[in-house]
Amino acid sequence: MVNFELSKKQQEIIEKYRDFTERWIIPNRLKYDESAEFPWEIVKAAYKEGIVNGPIATKFGGNGFNLLEGALASEELGAGCVGIGICIDANTLALTPLLIAANEDQQKKFFGQINEEQGVAAYCLTEPNAGSDVQGIKSTAIQHGDKYILNGHKRFITNGEVASFMTVFAQTNPEKGSRSLTAFIVPAGLPGIEIKPHLEKMGQKASVQNEIIFTDVEVPVENRIGGEGYGFVFAMKTFDRTRTGVAALSVGNARAAYEIAKNWTKTRIQFGKPIAANQAIGFMLADMATEIEAARLMTWYAAWAFDTGQRILSKLSAMSKLYASDMGMKVTTNAVQAMGGDGYSRDFYVEKMMRDAKLCQIYEGTNQIQRLVISKAILKE
Repeated sequence: MVNFELSKKQQEIIEKYRDFTERWIIPNRLKYDESAEFPWEIVKAAYKEGIVNGPIATKFGGNGFNLLEGALASEELGAGCVGIGICIDANTLALTPLLIAANEDQQKKFFGQINEEQGVAAYCLTEPNAGSDVQGIKSTAIQHGDKYILNGHKRFITNGEVASFMTVFAQTNPEKGSRSLTAFIVPAGLPGIEIKPHLEKMGQKASVQNEIIFTDVEVPVENRIGGEGYGFVFAMKTFDRTRTGVAALSVGNARAAYEIAKNWTKTRIQFGKPIAANQAIGFMLADMATEIEAARLMTWYAAWAFDTGQRILSKLSAMSKLYASDMGMKVTTNAVQAMGGDGYSRDFYVEKMMRDAKLCQIYEGTNQIQRLVISKAILKE
């Protein structure tokens, strides 16, 4: 028999992250949406309460979460604010290549550093002409003795201006192109790193994204993750793990928007009765509730597939990210619609949730790319 009941540990994770969200994220989400500043006070509190670095092993300062436990945590963060939630979850994105392929000395050094500093890391993959097409990356890291000389231009880098170090992907042999793509750990303070002002965005404003230019940056050989030429594999394996986190953030955001809209429509009286009693609104709420449940179950299934060693992870993680983020955009849009002028105003949170939802359809691979991943997978079956 299939059992959907969560364990005591998993229920405690939900309660812990929900409590943190209610105390720290919800009271401050509009503040950071307006200021577009990185929420350091919340990140420091998250470190103090053991909220950051969920999937990292406990011996390195994390919580040792599996993917399902991470999804449970991310949903609660997303229910508070996707922008603030991604400030925490993007740390996981940047650290996952280390989790996958770094040697124990590297893990001890850099996981130790990030925890000691209570800092964040950045994942430097996207470039001006290489977003969806990872194989189009042009940054280079050419070895000279005991160092690599890194040159390149990265764009849309989450946590860029606040990162303690960056996981950077670059070619080590331009003649081999993407087959030489390699991952490196690059400390943020090295000479030759130029970080441009963060991007002005429509939503998720608490999260900062930057352009970063690397000019003759000297990276020690011991900072290379794994062997040369394994960067593409590490990048794809990273997304296989982290896309369920984006899906869970989307579910949390949609859930919160739905709850606000449902409660509002139950108290908004028109023509002598609550507008929720009108079939047009009632059916809208029914669809929202159904789609949230479906997206959550798909996300859990994708996470379970990884945790139990299934071979269908790439397809399922792409499906969960695709469906949940599209659902999040639809549900938040309908929440605004159901609430009319109040939904469109900044007096309520749903307009912010709608703006935040859009980016979930774009980062960690656009949803058009998710469809490409899925179509390739199902045609091979």
